Amino acid sequence: METQLDPMKDDLPLMANTSHMLVKHYVLDLDVDFKSQVIEGFIVLFLETGSRYRRASSTGEEGCQSQFDETCKIRASEQGHVPVSNASVCSSKMEYNDFAVCGKGEKDTSDKNGNHSNEEQASGISSSKNCCDIENHGNEDFLLVLDCCDLSVLKVEEVDVAAVSGIEKFTRSAKLTDVSKELANLRNQIVHELVTLPSDRWKEQLYYYTCCSQAPGCGELLFTTGTWSLEIRKSGIQTPTDFPHAIRIRYKTKPEGRSVTWTTDQSGRPCVYTMGSPINNRALFPCQEPPIALSTWQASVRTAASFVVLMSGENSAEPVQLQEGIMSWYYYVTMPMPASTFTIAVGCWQEVKQSFTPAVQTNNEFSLPCSQADFRWHEESCGHVEYPCRFQSPAARLQRVIPYRVFAPWCLMKCCEEHLLQLIPQCLSAAYTTLGTHPFSRLDVLIVPSNFSSLGMASPHIIFLSQSVLPGGSHLCGTRLCHEIAHAWFGLAIGARDWTEEWISEGFATFLEDVFWARAQQLSHDEEKAQQELKALLRWRRLRDEVQNSEEELQVLRPNKESTGEVSESGASIVKHGLKAEKIFMQVHYLKGYFLLRSLARRIGGASYLASLRKFVYKFHGQLVLSQDFLSMLLEDVPEQRESGLTVESIFTDWLDTSGIPKPLLEEGETWKESRLVQQVSGEVTKWIRTNQRIRKSSKKKRRQDEVIFQKLLPDQLVLLLEYLLEEKTLCPRTLQCLEETYQLRDQDAEVRHRWCELVVKHKYVPGYGDVEKFLREDQAMGVYLYGELMVNEDAKQQELAYKCFAAAREQMDVSSAKVVAEMLF
Repeated sequence: METQLDPMKDDLPLMANTSHMLVKHYVLDLDVDFKSQVIEGFIVLFLETGSRYRRASSTGEEGCQSQFDETCKIRASEQGHVPVSNASVCSSKMEYNDFAVCGKGEKDTSDKNGNHSNEEQASGISSSKNCCDIENHGNEDFLLVLDCCDLSVLKVEEVDVAAVSGIEKFTRSAKLTDVSKELANLRNQIVHELVTLPSDRWKEQLYYYTCCSQAPGCGELLFTTGTWSLEIRKSGIQTPTDFPHAIRIRYKTKPEGRSVTWTTDQSGRPCVYTMGSPINNRALFPCQEPPIALSTWQASVRTAASFVVLMSGENSAEPVQLQEGIMSWYYYVTMPMPASTFTIAVGCWQEVKQSFTPAVQTNNEFSLPCSQADFRWHEESCGHVEYPCRFQSPAARLQRVIPYRVFAPWCLMKCCEEHLLQLIPQCLSAAYTTLGTHPFSRLDVLIVPSNFSSLGMASPHIIFLSQSVLPGGSHLCGTRLCHEIAHAWFGLAIGARDWTEEWISEGFATFLEDVFWARAQQLSHDEEKAQQELKALLRWRRLRDEVQNSEEELQVLRPNKESTGEVSESGASIVKHGLKAEKIFMQVHYLKGYFLLRSLARRIGGASYLASLRKFVYKFHGQLVLSQDFLSMLLEDVPEQRESGLTVESIFTDWLDTSGIPKPLLEEGETWKESRLVQQVSGEVTKWIRTNQRIRKSSKKKRRQDEVIFQKLLPDQLVLLLEYLLEEKTLCPRTLQCLEETYQLRDQDAEVRHRWCELVVKHKYVPGYGDVEKFLREDQAMGVYLYGELMVNEDAKQQELAYKCFAAAREQMDVSSAKVVAEMLF
């Protein structure tokens, strides 16, 4: 399979044959061991035949129950069946309202019966006696291909779901005709009935998923592992329809696996978290990575009692003690999502609690501006597959602030309490004001270790934030929080059908962070306009620099052009440039996407544009989209724009399918310099240039008595000020000292401090080298390119500083970051 795909260098292969079979639900049962830095356990996959092979299921109940009874008799003598103790099969007497007990109970006792043998299988080939003939039969037997990397797969087996007590209720509509295949068909029919239960029976569904996941095995399956995939087959099974629809995989992660980061938190305690790396979760569990493979999941995770397990889950899990010193945590998700959105973080996190009761925001600014059309959208049936949807829940539609918690290492708790905890309800309210119903029922926010490779990452029910957003007041923390909250709608509730269209997620989140943050601050219209013009200028400058310093092919937002969204016959595809390390640090898809949306908003009008965004959310939540889905709907809403020449094709040509700065943006770039806040910065820059000239001319003994009065600046104004000063050829040491003291630059947010460090490096300001070292160690999400600045001057002290900082951070540094920095240094 892998040799057939032959992915180009730097492209990420998505190997799973989703057109043949789709995973509908995952059940994970895992142990986290910090001593060995391994996560070990099993995962059960519940599958449905894919779109290319799906056949109409038979209906009719005649003889079904008697067939169930007969197949139960057959099962006992079936080759490969291993009995299992009752402890691992949920009793039918158990109420499914208490389904979580199965997930939290004693470990699966099937180990004792040889069902999950850990015999040596270093070759990655099943220990089954028939494994040697996989080459002979590979062309005849159907292969289930999963995305898998950096995992040790120990065993794969079919699960005997028919052995679960009470499961006969899912056989009522079965009609079996082939006696020789009765048992296999019955098992697959049970899985089909289970995965297609209506959404109002989600508790019952989760209960039986749990029971089935702990059912005995009924025969090992043959498997091989490659660089990017796990291939599974059953001898004699030639179609996806007949392939087992419930399989259990015993596996363990590797310490070097690229989906998880084993490190220590800021308090020096061990922790592990998923890093949102280019390979997503395939080094955490075997899965289907293509976005089209939407699935639900549930997970039981056991670890030492001193650790807290946070996860993408609809429930706020409470730990259950299994034995002394071992706790089990259970989470579940009922909204089908791509497997790449699954997130886990295990560490000695502390919950940050409010020391006072915050005032409830009652300002009318925070009431949702609903039109009659908004209510009509709510009344329409959703366009997604069936699940318990919050958009159809009257209570959820009125929930301005969803329940939230904040977790952090012990040493950062006070900082989180002072800023972050108070910002969350304001930002959630602002998001609700803009887009309406929150797609998810709750939110955890975690401050992740210093080696986290970005400022934030959003997953269902959980947001990771870098420690870099905490210092320097509320601005950077608030804007980043708004950005990640925006991903709940754009990126999670609505996903890109082709991962190369990252702008659908990041462009929307960047545009909406400004809208949310302005409303969270309750700015007036003029204040909002001024701040957003300042932000636009900063982003335009960043885009200009990035376009000048990056490969052209990485600047295209729709690199697959007319082939976007296309997959092979099996469902496999590639993510173009998905493995390029430098792509992680690029912001082209953020910035060009933001400017496209900003341009559309200006043409259409702010209020009409936001109304269209709400309509888009209601129409497409729970679904995957391509660029044209949004653009076509928007232009349908404003036909006058089509008459003026704005079309989906022209937007593709001007914005999405070409490299460089889009032509419409070149015309707009100069206008922001006239903004009030930008003009204010320009005035301050002039003062600093004159101050620098005076200092250069004056002797050390002669000091001017009259001091220049500098104005107080907003954080974004400070960023622009420092960027303008970076364009000056020389600044005296005394000027830099005065600059730092005037604005207390060492106490500002990370965006400001980054520019300050650039000034320090450019002018070889030795008293500031400590600031650079501190930034490189504590703000790893932003400091990567500072290493390049330190090397380019060919200054011995600066290069020594770069080597020293990299040596100290390299072992814990994100793999992609370390690769990029190493290329700069060596």
